[in-house]
Formats: sequence, structure tokens, C-alpha cells
Amino acid sequence: MTLTELSNKLNEMYTNAQKGEQVTNIHLFGIKYASLIKESPYSIADILNDADLPKSYQTEVNKGIKLSKYVTSK
Repeated sequence: MTLTELSNKLNEMYTNAQKGEQVTNIHLFGIKYASLIKESPYSIADILNDADLPKSYQTEVNKGIKLSKYVTSK
């Protein structure tokens, strides 16, 4: 998956989230795309920058990636 594809998916999940659920969707992005993110040559900071989201969300994406070992998306 390209940087643009990853960042578009993240941006879509963030902007389409219900009010108050944006950060939850950032976690969900990390869960759903953990393996692609890990295998890609792009850093989480690159993905966030391309998605026009704050760099501070890097921690939230990392939480989702870590959770991906234990949970799956419905």
C-alpha cells in the first residue's frame, strides 16, 4: 500500500468518525492496518503528515498497532 493510500484511509476514518470517536478511529486504523504499516517504508509520522493530522496522533496509531496483537475489527 502506498503512502497516499494509507494516509487517505486514515484521513477518511478520522473525518467520518462520529463526534467524540475520532481518536478511537485512529486506534482502529492502527489495528486494521498494523501489518501494512509495519511492512511499509513509511513512518507513522509520514502517514499522519500526508493525512493532514497532527503529529501528536503518532502515539495513538502506535497504541492501535500494539492492540492488533490482541483484538480484531468487527
